[in-house]
Amino acid sequence: MQINKTTGLLDKCKQCLSPNHDSRPENTTIDLIVVHSISLPPGEYGSEAIEHFFQNKLDKNAHPYFSEIHQMQVSSHVLIKRSGEIVQFVPFHQRAWHAGQSNYQGRERCNDFSIGIELEGTDVDSFEDIQYQQLARLINSLRSTYPAIAENIAGHSDISPGRKKDPGTGFDWHKLKSNLDTL
Repeated sequence: MQINKTTGLLDKCKQCLSPNHDSRPENTTIDLIVVHSISLPPGEYGSEAIEHFFQNKLDKNAHPYFSEIHQMQVSSHVLIKRSGEIVQFVPFHQRAWHAGQSNYQGRERCNDFSIGIELEGTDVDSFEDIQYQQLARLINSLRSTYPAIAENIAGHSDISPGRKKDPGTGFDWHKLKSNLDTL
C-alpha cells in the first residue's frame, strides 16, 4: 500500500473524490489519525450510500434517514468497508471535513492536521478482522509518508467527547495495536 506524496492518493483502492474538502492551513504538519465509524442507513452495511453521502449524491428519498442528512457536506479521507475494500474520497494532503468541532491535546480544529479514516460499522457493533488488517496497513503507510503521526491515533469520541461516540464500544483498540505490531 503506497501513497503518492505529490497527489496524496493511495494506490490499489477505489477513488471516489469528494467535493467536500479544501486546503489545509499553510505550513500544517499532518500528525494525527482519527478513526470513525459510519453506516448508512444506520446499522446497515454493503450499499454505496456512504460513497454517495461523501460525494453529495445521497438520494433523500431512498431511506427516511437520508432526508435528514442528505444536505450535509462532510467527507473523510478514506473508508474501509466491512469487506476490507478501501475507498478514498480526499487526497491526504488536503483537509477533509470529518472531525467538526474537535480538540486533540489542546489543539482545536482537528481537520486542519488530521487524516480521517471511516470504518463501515456502528458505534456498538464489532468490526471485521479484515478491517483491522487494512487499517493497520494504511496506518503504516501513512506513518511512512507523514512521520509526525507516530503514535497519534484517536477515535472521533476522543477528540469530540460528549458530541460523538464513534468508533464506539465495538472497536477493539488492542486488536488494532496487535495488527500494527505484526506488520
